[in-house]
Amino acid sequence: MKIAVTLLMLLALLLTNALAQEYTQLNLPEGAVGRLGKGSINVVQYSPDGLRLAVATSTGVWLHDIAAHQEIALLTTHPGVVSCVAFSPDGQLLAGGLEDGGLRMWDVKTGEFRWTRFRPTYGGRVSSVTFSPDGRFLVSTGTDRLIEVLDAKRGDWETGCSHWGPILSVAFSPDGKTLISASEHGTVRLWDFVVPVPGSAQRPEDIRVERKRGRARRKRGIAGHISGVSSIVFNPNGQTFTTVTLDGTVRLWDAATDELMATFTGGKDTDVGVIDSVALSPDRRTLAGTSEDWADNTVRLWDTVTGEREITLTGHKDVVTQLTFSPDGATLATGSLDGTIRLWDVRTGECKETLTGYFSGVKSVAFSPDGKTFAIGSEGKAVHLWDAATWEHKRTLTGHTSAIKSISFSPDGTTYASASGEDMVHLWDAATGEPKGTLAGHTLEVNGVSFSPDGKMLASAGEDGTVRLWNAVTGEHTRTLTGHTKGVLGVAFSSDGKTLASGSWDKTVLLWDTDTWTQKREVGEYWHRVASVSLSPDGAVLASVSRKEYDYIIDLKDALTGEIKEVLKGHKGAVNSVAFNPESGVLASGSDDGTVLLWKVD
Repeated sequence: MKIAVTLLMLLALLLTNALAQEYTQLNLPEGAVGRLGKGSINVVQYSPDGLRLAVATSTGVWLHDIAAHQEIALLTTHPGVVSCVAFSPDGQLLAGGLEDGGLRMWDVKTGEFRWTRFRPTYGGRVSSVTFSPDGRFLVSTGTDRLIEVLDAKRGDWETGCSHWGPILSVAFSPDGKTLISASEHGTVRLWDFVVPVPGSAQRPEDIRVERKRGRARRKRGIAGHISGVSSIVFNPNGQTFTTVTLDGTVRLWDAATDELMATFTGGKDTDVGVIDSVALSPDRRTLAGTSEDWADNTVRLWDTVTGEREITLTGHKDVVTQLTFSPDGATLATGSLDGTIRLWDVRTGECKETLTGYFSGVKSVAFSPDGKTFAIGSEGKAVHLWDAATWEHKRTLTGHTSAIKSISFSPDGTTYASASGEDMVHLWDAATGEPKGTLAGHTLEVNGVSFSPDGKMLASAGEDGTVRLWNAVTGEHTRTLTGHTKGVLGVAFSSDGKTLASGSWDKTVLLWDTDTWTQKREVGEYWHRVASVSLSPDGAVLASVSRKEYDYIIDLKDALTGEIKEVLKGHKGAVNSVAFNPESGVLASGSDDGTVLLWKVD
């Protein structure tokens, strides 16, 4: 019996580990063979039963199984980006509002689309989506000031109304008879939600929303909101509702009389400042808040009755932007620009689990010379190192003070060079992340760096329109290449070291002979600036990053003739960097959408 139990536990462990790696393969764009990173965090939401966590990112919506500690699905939204999500009351459906005004409905179990539609104005961000208590209707609001009511199963339009000012939040009363909306101008309105009774003489199309009353903007005294209302929710008994404003103030109102019953403004803390993100526990007793003004990147929990700070959650390395309580109020999920989501025990303040890989933006990618290590330079000012065979995260190097625009490893793997928005090149110890020195000479910011294969030389691309060459051992400036008419964005040596490629704002790629340092040829006809370049290990293929209209693309061209061999599409944001693995030939691309896509290039 013990053997059987042990085998089952081992099988479960192996299965969990295998599934934990599956996110790299979920819903890949055509032509891609893998993915690193899950995108930047837009919103985090628990399912009604607390067993699933939906994380909306620039890539789509990731569904996490909380008990199994793994991603189980990626719900894609190409080409839109999700701005808000809501589960149906039974947890079977997930609705998503998009930045471009679109709405999507997914089946949570299968991950398949149910329907897609755009709001009537065809523009403006969808700021809030919510289901009616019976799950029959979906209500969406947006910056276009419209409240739209849809049939949740079919996506058919039922009715709508307007609210003065961009709407930030909407909620139903527990009985579904009242709808309440709140705007960034501080107004709150209550509406009768009228639905025909089955079997009555009313027709289905008689569903309507009628205004009951409104609360004026900037009402004098304690009864008014002095800033936008970011969140609004009815309390379970339906007799009161709670509003949270952008300044972090919580107010409790009588739903029948509109009387202000209580106000909470940050408790007894004197250093609260402006609270940027807030969340109320389901029982309304605990307020979680965070602020960019707090240098320690903490989350504070207050008792809304006594005003006492209950606990401070410490662990994030960058600004916390998202907060949400589990349905039972026992867990708080927090999302940060450090690329992690942390799940906290609200009672003890202990971090129970950390979900990783949510980069705020990938600015640069690079392989080590032996092809065994892969580096990601993020908008979050860190370098993440991965095992290029297993794609397991190895470690994170910190020390940069701004986003890392380019990375290159020395051939022996002991040093890496970086460009991070300054007019100099930084050199770092690849093992410890400690600084080793700087190379100064560019008159404007440095955009790209590349070590030569023999390790003797380092090339840097500058916004000043030049490519500078440096002695990689002494740091001496040895040569300046001119030829581009605008700033140079990227540089890359060929594997044999005989060619240097440079890409520029002038929509060209120049290939340089490294023996004579003269131009071999110009590869032109790009639609936009060339942000990054990389040559395949055999030197036959030139990969470059550009943009055609609204598609962010990677061009694969014949390095000799300039003829386009293939165009790779799949990123949802500007592609900032490309790099070939010198051993396997796999091409990696990093984007502002917070992901790295891996491509097999023939």
